Amino acid sequence: MTIHIIHGPNLNLLGNRDHSHYGSLTLDELNDRLLNWARDKGVACHAAQFNSESDIIDALHQATNAAGIVLNPAAYTHTSIAIRDAIDAISAPVVEVHLSHIHARESFRHQSVVAPVCVGQICGFGWLSYALAIDYLVQKNTRHQ
Repeated sequence: MTIHIIHGPNLNLLGNRDHSHYGSLTLDELNDRLLNWARDKGVACHAAQFNSESDIIDALHQATNAAGIVLNPAAYTHTSIAIRDAIDAISAPVVEVHLSHIHARESFRHQSVVAPVCVGQICGFGWLSYALAIDYLVQKNTRHQ
């Protein structure tokens, strides 16, 4: 079982960004936690970060046969119909995640254009938002075997 983690734009700046929203972990530290979290569950995990919308779409296309995808589309959450369409076009289940609680922030962050084509959305739990998404995908795939 392989789960892909796709981090969107500006997440390469974790550790330097507003700690009240994003925590203090760097992207490398976040990925290390997530890869260990998945490994402890016997799951292979691949993590990548992209600032470009087209690179995120390519990563979604390439992960279509994965057991699942954990996607933090970051700012593209609110604007990218192209990412939404890519999610809708692939067979792998996608869980939308956010470190911050997007519904408690600025009003423009409350609407996700990708959420309707994802199996769910987890936000506001810091790095655990990703871990919860991994747990869901592991359970989903374990029940269907």
